[in-house]
Amino acid sequence: MPLALPNVDTRSLEPAGEPPIYYSISIPDNAAAAKPVPLVLALHFGGDPEGAGRAVLEILVAQAFKDLGAVIVAPDAKGSGWSSGANEHAVNLLLDEMLKTFNIDKKKIAVTGFSMGGAGAWYYGMKYPDRFSAVVPVAGTPAGSPSTWKLPVLAIHSRDDQVVPIGPTRNYILELQKNGVRADLIELSGIAHHQTYRFVDGLRRAVPWLREIWK
Repeated sequence: MPLALPNVDTRSLEPAGEPPIYYSISIPDNAAAAKPVPLVLALHFGGDPEGAGRAVLEILVAQAFKDLGAVIVAPDAKGSGWSSGANEHAVNLLLDEMLKTFNIDKKKIAVTGFSMGGAGAWYYGMKYPDRFSAVVPVAGTPAGSPSTWKLPVLAIHSRDDQVVPIGPTRNYILELQKNGVRADLIELSGIAHHQTYRFVDGLRRAVPWLREIWK
């Protein structure tokens, strides 16, 4: 079992007149430094959303991105599907709160996610290209038309995923490349869809990719 990371904390944001937004957060040691740090929005997989933000951090994202030096924030979804109006509203409020709370480099904000969260990363990258600078979906189905996609994207997918097949991701990445978009795909082998912890090494390869995008 992956070990819980000591710098993962669970909190809530309580907007006036609205239900609380529960989220987990991984804060790097350098977050209090004068130099701005990156911000990563991490979207969790499907199932019961209670505590799922913390789970995706501990199992996957905080482990893979521990050397990135980024604030990583992972909300618990409000119901299923990150593209719902309630989730979009909550995510945007949470991102605004992160920008107020931490010294974030606004040119270094990425969105990632696994499975349902991977689809959510594609969705938010498509809908909010001015909010993010890079998208790293893991085991998620692309959203929307590649003709309107703008952001650099690194998709991570297993060839052996029988729940979310790799084919649509491959095709989407190829279309983006034809359109001149920076689009890369890391194909993994021997990993089933629900083996979230086995995607850590693949997602870790996004760290140098992000540093290149952000330099």
